[in-house]
Amino acid sequence: MKKILLILLTLLLFTGCSIVRIDTSSIDNILNVILTKDNTLFNQVGQGYKYYLPSDVTYIESDGLNDILYSNGTYYYLYVDAISYYYKVSNNYSESKDVYYSKVFDPKDGFKKSGYLEIKEENDMYYLNFIYNYAKIEAVVKKEELNNAVLNSSYILSTIKYNKDIVELMLKEDYFTNKTGKLKEYDNTSASEKFVLEKENELREG
Repeated sequence: MKKILLILLTLLLFTGCSIVRIDTSSIDNILNVILTKDNTLFNQVGQGYKYYLPSDVTYIESDGLNDILYSNGTYYYLYVDAISYYYKVSNNYSESKDVYYSKVFDPKDGFKKSGYLEIKEENDMYYLNFIYNYAKIEAVVKKEELNNAVLNSSYILSTIKYNKDIVELMLKEDYFTNKTGKLKEYDNTSASEKFVLEKENELREG
């Protein structure tokens, strides 16, 4: 009986009330529900960070602070910007009416962290550019997978937790260096796009 109770308590700890049933027919509803709650679950641990990976998303590989994830025909490219986290770098994004979807997240509006989501439509494909909580997810999806991609990305990004001590140690040990020296402020857009291109080429060649 004690063993069963222990198992049940463990399940409650891992399921808890952080992951909730929501109406996924609306992107606005997905974002407003998930990004306004304290999501504390995690089942994936990286270098200086951890996060929750939804059950229908598979971890493929990691390249330092870049993770490749996969779900139902879609590759997700996750970049964790530990430098921006450490230096508390803010993003300057304005909502656009020229794209399929554009939304800014501000703690003043009830969101737990800041960031934005931009979705562009091109040739019946949807390009997801989701920045939140000092991390970024990029994906290219079909229309029928778009809301599910937003859902998965919301859970992943909102559950990222940083270990400040480890990030600080990585900075001191020159972990974040390129050919020109230590990066004080990271251009996560160009780095993420480069990472996406490199990995897509590898996947095609493999």
